[in-house]
Amino acid sequence: MSGGVDSSTAAALLVEQGYEVIGITFKMWQEACEDRETERCCGPQGVADAREVCRRLGVSHYVVNDVEDFRREVVEYFAAEYRAGRTPNPCVMCNEKVKFGTLMRRADQLGAHYVATGHYAGTAQSADGGRTLLKRGSDRRKDQSYFLFSLRQAQLSRALLPLGDLTKQQTRDKARALGLKTADKKESMEICFVPNDDYGQFLAKTGLGRSLPGEITDREGKVLGKHEGIEFFTIGQRRGLKLSQPTPLYVVDLDPAQNRVVVGNPRDLECDELTVERCNWIALENLEGPTEVLAKIRYNHPGASATVRPLGRDRARVKFAIPQRAIAPGQACVFYQDDLVLGGGWIVKEPLPEA
Repeated sequence: MSGGVDSSTAAALLVEQGYEVIGITFKMWQEACEDRETERCCGPQGVADAREVCRRLGVSHYVVNDVEDFRREVVEYFAAEYRAGRTPNPCVMCNEKVKFGTLMRRADQLGAHYVATGHYAGTAQSADGGRTLLKRGSDRRKDQSYFLFSLRQAQLSRALLPLGDLTKQQTRDKARALGLKTADKKESMEICFVPNDDYGQFLAKTGLGRSLPGEITDREGKVLGKHEGIEFFTIGQRRGLKLSQPTPLYVVDLDPAQNRVVVGNPRDLECDELTVERCNWIALENLEGPTEVLAKIRYNHPGASATVRPLGRDRARVKFAIPQRAIAPGQACVFYQDDLVLGGGWIVKEPLPEA
């Protein structure tokens, strides 16, 4: 329970459904937890709000210090991916390693059968009862199934997602009806451990960035400028290049071996194929052949028609019907058929097409 309206309402719904509920709030990042100016999850106000909701619902509430696990599994991964020229997705990793990893182990210690969260997504059983399926949330604007694609069957089978059939407005209405103090609480859209959504400043301040200067080049290798470290750039970025050029330039490649940032024009960002690795298949045991899907290459991507083909058990090749812009290695590519999440994988770096 973060102290926000979603997890508060999820807990309330489970109480109504007859579950014995235990509220858990993780302290996951020390700097955020000590910042009394913020209401972010695990900050003092977030903890106080979660505790008050639990008091009103008549359920137990515990605060668990998970700073070390969170730093290792999420924050260090986040920094290492940027240093390697990839764009990380810490929310996916947090769900897999912390919310349905560490928290599930805590549930075992407490004798709890399930772990529940306030995600806008749903689960269901397959027709033969052999698999737990992951489904989109009914509120497509808030659907968070993308962030849950890497959960394994052992995790999904013990997951309760009470908000899957609700819209955000319905969630707030329910919280108001129950008199929960979090009903009108402002929603946080930032990465929880990155102040002001400035990941570059975060990497520099924490010492997790290398700040290793290098060259900014065009696709032919012509040096156009200097940079302070490739971890401060992402594919598709335009701002912060500090280049004086007659036409806008965008980051089209990051080369950690040569410590180079490569820039090009908007057309250079378009690509109709990608490869994913470390695939996790949810709706099926394994991808057996070419499959038509809607593929999302980042959370706020609307999804695009594509064909996904297996390259062994844990790799796949994705071919889009229409080229997509700014495909970033390190991000997740998640595959859907209607409301069903088939699975997904992590986008790998591929050679830049010839100019």
